Amino acid sequence: MEPVLGVQMFTLRKYTQSADDLKSTLERVRHIGYRSIQISAFGDIDAQTIANLCADNDLTIGGTHVAWDRYRHDLDRVIEEHHLWQCRHTAVGMIPPKVYLSMAGIKQFLEELQPIADKLNAAGIDFSYHNHHHEFRQFDGKAWLQHLYDSSSADLLKAELDTHWIQAGGADPAVWVDYCGARMPLLHLKDFAINAESQRIFAPVGQGNMNWQAILDAARRHPIEYYFIEQDSCYGADEFDCLQASYDYLHNQFGLN
Repeated sequence: MEPVLGVQMFTLRKYTQSADDLKSTLERVRHIGYRSIQISAFGDIDAQTIANLCADNDLTIGGTHVAWDRYRHDLDRVIEEHHLWQCRHTAVGMIPPKVYLSMAGIKQFLEELQPIADKLNAAGIDFSYHNHHHEFRQFDGKAWLQHLYDSSSADLLKAELDTHWIQAGGADPAVWVDYCGARMPLLHLKDFAINAESQRIFAPVGQGNMNWQAILDAARRHPIEYYFIEQDSCYGADEFDCLQASYDYLHNQFGLN
């Protein structure tokens, strides 16, 4: 089955802080052609309202990003929200590097995760880890992120790789997609470009330097359910125009929708 193309809503966080703004934002997302969203950085909007607005716009909630503290201290409510949204995939966007970016930190994280993942799994929801670039710091000759996955089962911990941050960490996104693909329900497609000041920047998919043919060839070898498009910053450009450009590239070049 072909993966569903969606939007990681952190890209549109300026336009999701009220129910009225979310309504018009979801209408525009669906108009572009996207069929799903990943909830992230929404304002204080009732969960039922979110569910209704997504249904009104024929958008599934394919995944979420939830703060680590909420998993640890508000898990019952997190589960209730995901059942309401008919969402089976959640991910933590980041855990504090000062606490966890070490070999001892991996052990601590997995110990803290075990009862959380057990309860999520019993409720029909899996838990994924979303990477940035700092997880590619090496310990004993391997990236921290590789130690994390080598130390855990797919039942406990799934992957939500982010192509831009893999590249920023000095690794090969296509290789990592193959490495994690069997345990990865969600994938972030995010481009990597260099600006006029020779600085690393985010870009619409297809307008940077990522090898999308290799990345998507790798992705198609695995049962990934959702590809979420994300652009952390658009540097003054219209966020919806950037999402349109990403959608057009992926649809026209690779047949994704």
